Amino acid sequence: MQSPLAGYRVLDLTNVLAGPFCCHQLAHMGAQVIKVEIPRSGDLARQLGADHDLNRRLMGVSFLAQNAGKKSITLNLKKPVGKELLRKLVEKADVLVENFRPGVMERLDLGYDNLKQHNPALVYCAISGFGQDGPMRDLPAYDQIVQGICGVMSITGDRHTAPYRVGYPVADTIGGITAAFAIASALAGRPDRGGNASFIDVSMLEATLATMGWVVSNFLVAGREPAPMGNENFTASPSGTFVTGDGLLNIAANKQTQFEAVCRVLGREELIDDARYRERQARLEHRAELKADIEQALRSRSAAEWQTLLNQAGVPSGCVLTVPEALQQAQIRERGMIGEFLDVPGVGRDIKVVRTGIKLDQRPPSVDSPPPTLGQHTAEILAEIGVGQRELEQLRAGGVV
Repeated sequence: MQSPLAGYRVLDLTNVLAGPFCCHQLAHMGAQVIKVEIPRSGDLARQLGADHDLNRRLMGVSFLAQNAGKKSITLNLKKPVGKELLRKLVEKADVLVENFRPGVMERLDLGYDNLKQHNPALVYCAISGFGQDGPMRDLPAYDQIVQGICGVMSITGDRHTAPYRVGYPVADTIGGITAAFAIASALAGRPDRGGNASFIDVSMLEATLATMGWVVSNFLVAGREPAPMGNENFTASPSGTFVTGDGLLNIAANKQTQFEAVCRVLGREELIDDARYRERQARLEHRAELKADIEQALRSRSAAEWQTLLNQAGVPSGCVLTVPEALQQAQIRERGMIGEFLDVPGVGRDIKVVRTGIKLDQRPPSVDSPPPTLGQHTAEILAEIGVGQRELEQLRAGGVV
């Protein structure tokens, strides 16, 4: 299988999600990712997740989800020796990723201008809530804060429940995958791995807004303010979530032919020529009435049965599943979306984690090693820059590693 980033070394100075998710993508594409963590505590995600025992062991589920395939070293960047060791690591790296608040790395004398002197070809990626400049640059930001400020919450839910938070850290995740794309692009644009150092500034706010193109453009171009519509599709009807005889079903009849197919499958052909539903705009204006008519017919069968019948008729349809149900699907299993690691150190049992959702040459990118214990590779990585065993013991005694 291809490993497009094989031979590239990435220093991962990130915490929790946006940065670790970015480097998770890079590791699966073949890059060697070295996670640089705070001594004794490490990435905060090591203490987060539903298994409290793993949190105490600094192998929290939240950490396990995003850090397979990486190596972990500990380094105290507040100490002069720690700073110097990082600079030596930078000399042998291609990429550095950090998600501190803007200005933190500069105060440590480890900012882009400093580090590029040690590696004139360094790709330096800074991920933050609002970007490296502008009036909001110094504000603290977590996923939910960004979801609220970018407008995502205002259009999530319906008129009774909005604003509502998306059920997973969508802004963090989008920020991370945007950063991974930018880094890969920067590396791809360098012939023979040369070129000048480059600085990538990823704003979670702007990255999330970029994914909202349809609703944002409805306001910017058409002057229509987006509104929360629950499970309804603002561009088409019938397109949304419908109650069946057993379970909920998503139907996306976005084309005229698909609407007509729905009516035929449901045995309600008379709806095709109903003046309220005959044309696309009319269906949007009479959305509630059309939904009631469709749900009345859907009550005769289960969501699973209707899913089969409607898809056979060319109408995109799917049951609304729980997360466990989604993971149990043959489609997920057979395409290799779930990776498994046996008897993981620090965890004491097998674990399963999701991969990237990509296939290269018909195979899902994977990594060979499980998420690392804190500082697992400190001696190995520092030995590469000339740190011997005696010096390593001194560094440990001084709280540097």
